[in-house]
Amino acid sequence: MTKAWTRRGIGLLVVVALGLGACGTDAEPQRRVEASPTPTAREFRPGAAGVGDTYFPTYGNGGYDVGRYTVKVRYDPATDRLTGTTTVQATATADLSAFHLDLAGLTVRKVTVDGAPARYERAADELVVTPATGLMSGNGFTAEIVYDGEPKPLDNDVLGDGGWLHTGDGAIALGQPESASTWFPVNDHPSDKAAYDVEITVPKGLAAISNGVPKGRSDKGGWTTWKWSETAPMASYLSTVVIGEYRVETGEHKGRPVFTAVSTRLGEGAADASLARTTEVADYLESVFGPYPFAAYGGVVVADDRIRYALETQSRPVYSAGFFRGGENTGVVTHELAHQWFGNSVSLARWEDIWLNEGLATYAEWLWAEHQGAGTAQAAFDRRYAGSSSRVWRTPPGRPGKENLFSESVYQRGGMTVHALRVAVGDKAFFEILKTWAAEKRNGNVTTAEFVAHAERVSGRQLDKLFDAWLFGTERPPTPRRL
Repeated sequence: MTKAWTRRGIGLLVVVALGLGACGTDAEPQRRVEASPTPTAREFRPGAAGVGDTYFPTYGNGGYDVGRYTVKVRYDPATDRLTGTTTVQATATADLSAFHLDLAGLTVRKVTVDGAPARYERAADELVVTPATGLMSGNGFTAEIVYDGEPKPLDNDVLGDGGWLHTGDGAIALGQPESASTWFPVNDHPSDKAAYDVEITVPKGLAAISNGVPKGRSDKGGWTTWKWSETAPMASYLSTVVIGEYRVETGEHKGRPVFTAVSTRLGEGAADASLARTTEVADYLESVFGPYPFAAYGGVVVADDRIRYALETQSRPVYSAGFFRGGENTGVVTHELAHQWFGNSVSLARWEDIWLNEGLATYAEWLWAEHQGAGTAQAAFDRRYAGSSSRVWRTPPGRPGKENLFSESVYQRGGMTVHALRVAVGDKAFFEILKTWAAEKRNGNVTTAEFVAHAERVSGRQLDKLFDAWLFGTERPPTPRRL
């Protein structure tokens, strides 16, 4: 979300007389020495307070790339108070005199950069840090921020609340397209993915669950510290913390830890049974998309009426209890696990391309249903093609507008777009497109244009008309056919 002027160095020709005597004939020859050019001047400027996303221009920040966050927080549900220290290891991508971090609501107590005290100020939900010396482009730096306060959710009139939610037994930090800034300072846009180490200290007896591989827990003075590590790059909105009373199940699958948890407010039943099939679903998706991209499996079911959705938080999706009120539901598990490939490992460069996440995850549900003998993907397409409302066809999933970011068009027409591609290129090329997309773009950020180019390269077919109609048109396209 700036160009430095330079000053040309001027080379100087210096004539040095060495050992000159009274008579020129006795002197040593003169030597010409050219001085080194004056170093190019650097102009340090503040980084941008946003990455310039077309839908959310102020999300994230410019001028640096984060490699790792180390987040250590202590939370007391009785007082709804959080204290934290977050270490940000990053590389400057411009000559920075200052840089921004996203941090909503909490009070900053101290900031250091490379161990030296740094000046800081707040500008709404931005923390502006001015280090003691400028940060040179290409150089790494480490910022440490100490903070505390009562974390609050982020109110979004269009997209709903996200962020830190205080609950009766603890808290839940969750939300899309933003949430992380409510509990730690962050570059809050998916274009800047990073590794995470998280430590959460809570009153003894409560679980504190986050992303990645569980690294154990320890007790001290009535408190328990839970440790987690996600070494694969992760977009900040995929980070989560779930604190409270949970039934925890642990295990191992293919050498990776499995960690699932269900709120004790729910009786044992459909939610537990659905999460127990996590690795079964993941194994099926591996056969379709290629190797599972992360070092751990899992899931969490929460019981809070404010959360009526599931979110693909990396390696450990969070599900609303409402998905399991009608019985076992592996469809939603499939959707969120499909995101581990498409959305999490292969991430958006900008929010307007969200159909790449949701369309592929929706189509994974259709494939899983077919795998389970519950109807073909073609039948799923036919139902939606015939029964979708006019609004679906008026809203192009490839350019939905931020008010329709999570609309039916993005999900269902996005899924229909994927099926139209399958019909057009045939099964062999289609599944090769999906596997090579997941493999070649692993841990990266992508756009719709890149996906179209990839599909054309792998299939050997011109697909611009197909994608124009299904992603960007405002009328229902003709039934897809084999090209």
